[in-house]
Amino acid sequence: MGEPSANGGEAGGRDAPGRDPRTAELAGRLEAVRGRIGAAAAAAGRGDRLPTLIVVTKFHPVEDIRRLASLGVTDVGENRDQEAAGKAELLADCGLTWHFVGQLQTKKAKSVVRYAAAVHSVDRPQLVDALAKAMRIQQDSTGRAPLDCFIQVSLEEDAGAHRGGAAPSEVPLLADRIAAGEGLRLAGLMAVAPLGAPPGPAFEKLAGLSALLVAQHPGATAISAGMSQDLEAAIAFGATHLRIGSDILGSRPPVG
Repeated sequence: MGEPSANGGEAGGRDAPGRDPRTAELAGRLEAVRGRIGAAAAAAGRGDRLPTLIVVTKFHPVEDIRRLASLGVTDVGENRDQEAAGKAELLADCGLTWHFVGQLQTKKAKSVVRYAAAVHSVDRPQLVDALAKAMRIQQDSTGRAPLDCFIQVSLEEDAGAHRGGAAPSEVPLLADRIAAGEGLRLAGLMAVAPLGAPPGPAFEKLAGLSALLVAQHPGATAISAGMSQDLEAAIAFGATHLRIGSDILGSRPPVG
């Protein structure tokens, strides 16, 4: 038997009887990423508290996500509502937890709350209000659980070059608004490391912002940070959720 690893899956990329080549490829890639996560967590003194691995499946087919589910993946991320909604419907039997990780238009809030357990890109008051309104309707009709909301914060020094997110100074207002929103749960912060710079200082800044947030909202301890290229740095500075795409799924298939 393989060793337990992130998300409760089992390491083991070796071909199993009856396993098709793509499943075997995904198993090997998944094993390698889980190994990196385990090593980074151990180095950070948190080997018994592995972060949640969210496999970002945008542009990849439903068949790949079903394969991932068979390999023990429980959490997947998408960044386009139309694609995510369709996949979630087709894969309803897989018991997956869906995370919306892309920029979200307020008009899409009603759709996203039908399938997403979490939105990682809350960056403005209007979006908070739209999600709260959509959740009121959704909870009345389905009784679904609260929506986890991560505030996306920009870590760029140059505001004109940032990769999305609210300014750090805007976090307290957004946090209070989410905490007061019906059907919303303030989970914590999300950020993307700046391009062209070492990720460590950015994630250290994120950890500091998280500490400030937790001082005011003790339950908002989650930190969504780290992708294929910088997951080790994210774990070193307390990431609780990782968003990994290409290192598990490979290059995006042609779109057209």
